[in-house]
Order: sequence, then C-alpha cells, then structure tokens
Amino acid sequence: MPLLALVRHGQSLWNHENRFTGLVDVPLTEKGREEARLAARALQGLTFDVAYTSALVRAQETLDIILKSLRQHPPIIRDAALNERGYGDLQGLNKADAARRFGDEQVQLWRRSYDVRPPNGESLEMTAQRVLPFYDRAISGDIRLGKNVLVVAHGNSNRALVMKLDQLSGEQVVGLELATGVPLLYELSADTAVLSKRTLTP
Repeated sequence: MPLLALVRHGQSLWNHENRFTGLVDVPLTEKGREEARLAARALQGLTFDVAYTSALVRAQETLDIILKSLRQHPPIIRDAALNERGYGDLQGLNKADAARRFGDEQVQLWRRSYDVRPPNGESLEMTAQRVLPFYDRAISGDIRLGKNVLVVAHGNSNRALVMKLDQLSGEQVVGLELATGVPLLYELSADTAVLSKRTLTP
C-alpha cells in the first residue's frame, strides 16, 4: 500500500521570533534544522519515490536535510500551491504586537477561523482552494501509481491536506495544530482512501 508522509517545516527564524511569516521567505533556525534531522530519524526505514515541497526556502531546506539524512534522492517537485497561507498585512508583525494593534479577539478570528481572512491575506479556506486541486492533480496521481510520497510544506497547507484526508469540516480543522518537524504518516489504498494514520516520533 502506498504511504504519504506529511511534515511541517522545522522552526523558522520568524517562528522563533513569534512573527506572522506567511509568504515571506525566511530561513530555518538551528533548532529548525535539528527538528528536520529528528523528522528524518522518525522516517527511518521508509523509502520515498517522490517528494513535494513549496516554493519557500524553509520548507525546501527541511526537505533537503531529511533526504540527506535518509540518504535518498527521489525526484523533487516544488510548487507554490503548497506555500504557507498568506497573512497579508500581518506578515512580519509580532503576534503579541498584532493583538495590541488590532485586538486579541480580532487576531484570533483571523488566525483560527476557516473562512475569515486577514487584511490582504488568505483564509484557510482560500489556502485549501489552491492546495487541494494540486493534491488531486499531482500528489494523488503518484499515490494511485503505488508510490510512497513525502510532502514537506507548512502549517496551513498541511492542515488543508489533513482536512481532506481525515474528512474534517471547516469547523473541525480550525482546532488542528501541526507541530514543526513531526511527520504524519498515512497508509493509503490504491484509490487514495485512508487505511491508517499515525504520528511518527524518533
């Protein structure tokens, strides 16, 4: 049965600084690089036929560390469809500063609702509207061919994938938190139905 592993990139510099990152390209911290190495350890023993990542460096760097640690060289597909949710006017702001500026309740609504978007940014619903068609036309095609697939992306793009795989509603997915550098492993049938799911730890 084909396997699909989803990994959120390791801690980035702006994760560390508690800032809204979104579509801004920022590198991993040393902790983030260590989280990528731990993700590789958790994935030890698995072989991947293809890997997907976003157009952003923090996801690409995480994938590079994982594959080097596993000593694997599958083809890599980079696509902006897997980019993090765009946070618009919030990008670069410290989350505590944003709460003081816009009000804690408003910031929580932007962060945690499914269909409310921050100013000039994307809602999780809008993120899913670009992630899920890409899954359908690309990732699921590899799964149907029986390939083991590794996806290294972002908190919100991976949440959109989990929403589809776990058949979650918009209301259910808003409470889903994905830790940095912790792989989720799905065993799928040839027609991409989920047979099992587990969180991998080293």
